Amino acid sequence: MAKGKPTQAEPACRLYLVTPPALVPAAFAPLLAEALDAGDVACVQLRLKDCSEDDIRRACDVLRPIAQERDVAFILNDHPRLAREAGCDGVHVGQTDTPYRDARKILGNDAIVGVTCHDSRHLAMIAGEEGADYVAFGAFFPTTTKTAEYKAEPELLSWWSELMEVPCVAIGGITADNCAPLVTAGADFLAVVNAVWGHPQGPGAGVRALNAAVETALAGGAG
Repeated sequence: MAKGKPTQAEPACRLYLVTPPALVPAAFAPLLAEALDAGDVACVQLRLKDCSEDDIRRACDVLRPIAQERDVAFILNDHPRLAREAGCDGVHVGQTDTPYRDARKILGNDAIVGVTCHDSRHLAMIAGEEGADYVAFGAFFPTTTKTAEYKAEPELLSWWSELMEVPCVAIGGITADNCAPLVTAGADFLAVVNAVWGHPQGPGAGVRALNAAVETALAGGAG
C-alpha cells in the first residue's frame, strides 16, 4: 500500500487483509503466504485482541517478513510505538485508540497512518485534513468479526472519492458476492477478514474470488 491514490500501474480497488483477532503466528504464517501468493493484495493489518504486547511483537516478527518480502504493506492495529519498534510499515488507529497526531509523531512522515471514521463525514474530513494516509468507513454489511455500532452506505464512498484525494477503505462484512456496489462507489481498498480466512477452499481461493469480483465490478459487469 503506497501513500496516496492507486497509480495507473495499480488496480483502482485493491484488497486490504485484516487478520483474525486471535491466531497462532507459526500456524497462521503459511495461510498468510498462501493468501498473498494468490493475487493482488495491497496491505495486511495485524489486528489481535486481548493479547499482550509481547504476543503482538512475536506475531509481527513472524508475519511481517512474509508481507514485506512480497511488497505488501504490513500495518499494526493501534500500538504506534510497537509498530515502529517491530519494523511495521504503519499503524491503523480507531477513534478510541491513539489519536492520529500522536501516532504520526511516533512513526514519522514516511509511515502509513490510517484512521477509522465509521460512517462520519466529519471524522473523515478531520482525519484527511490532519494528514491521514487513508480513512476507513464501515460497517457496510453485517459482520461477525466485531460489534458494528455504525452502518455506512456506498454513497459515503462516492462523496469522499469525488471530494478528496486521500484513499478510502471500506470495511464490514465484505465478500466477493456483495463488494460490487462498494467498488463502483469508489472504494480504493476493501478490508476483508472472513471472506479470506474463512473461505471454505482456503485463503488463496478467497483472495482470487475477491479480486475477480473487483475486476468484474470495475469492468461494469456488476454493481
